[in-house]
Amino acid sequence: MSNSDKSALAKDAFVQDPWQQLKGFTRARIALGRVGSSLPTKEVLDFGLAHAMARDAVHLALDIDALEQSITTLGITTLKVHSKAPDRASYLLRPDWGRRLNDASLSLLQDVKPKSPVDFLVVVGDGLSSLAVERHVEPLLREMQALIPDTWSIGPVVLASQARVAIADEIGETLGARMTVMLIGERPGLSSPDSLGIYLTYAPKLGYSDADRNCISNVRPEGLNYPAAAKKLMWLAKEAMRLQLSGVALKDESDAVQIEVEAAVQLSID
Repeated sequence: MSNSDKSALAKDAFVQDPWQQLKGFTRARIALGRVGSSLPTKEVLDFGLAHAMARDAVHLALDIDALEQSITTLGITTLKVHSKAPDRASYLLRPDWGRRLNDASLSLLQDVKPKSPVDFLVVVGDGLSSLAVERHVEPLLREMQALIPDTWSIGPVVLASQARVAIADEIGETLGARMTVMLIGERPGLSSPDSLGIYLTYAPKLGYSDADRNCISNVRPEGLNYPAAAKKLMWLAKEAMRLQLSGVALKDESDAVQIEVEAAVQLSID
């Protein structure tokens, strides 16, 4: 059999997936096609690469000093703290350690606690993807700065190493914050190793559960972009301050409000 015949046979063996047209709307692994009863070699290799990138994102250490420098260029002061997990291995094996401050960090925050409560406190944690924090925190903070009400008192951005989401509760309670916003690297997916999550908590304190927080996920240019994420967050934050609650009792109706505004503008034009 000639090479041209073999090439034609291989081409005939590849079967296009009927969902091929939908592939342009998502990075999910759909419409991969098949060769006989197997996936095409390219798709198998791409899956292996994505899996390796997800694993690397979990284990890659965050350059906390570089992050601090990028945040201070925005005119924002910072504080650095550390969880009870002394290293990455401990952090992965003991999730509970990542939810609490170590003794030195707790003492530091107690010493710098402001005399009057802070309305809005941002905590940045490396979480399970330092890539997400490295790439998205600074541009997201830039968008948030323009939307925070002038009447709110703002605390320093607290940079927490080896951190889980709940560590923001202890940080917020210790500093006397009315509301905390946790920016943290989410668990990597096979199509999103650098997804950033946002967790909003009103009146944070130790012992809170996920039901007490509002979550905005998949913040990155390929997902929820920075301006959209900042607007959604600030809508929730203003509602949390007005209603004095967060979590399951606070429903995200920001999209519905936006639709009503756009409809009213269009009606006035017509």
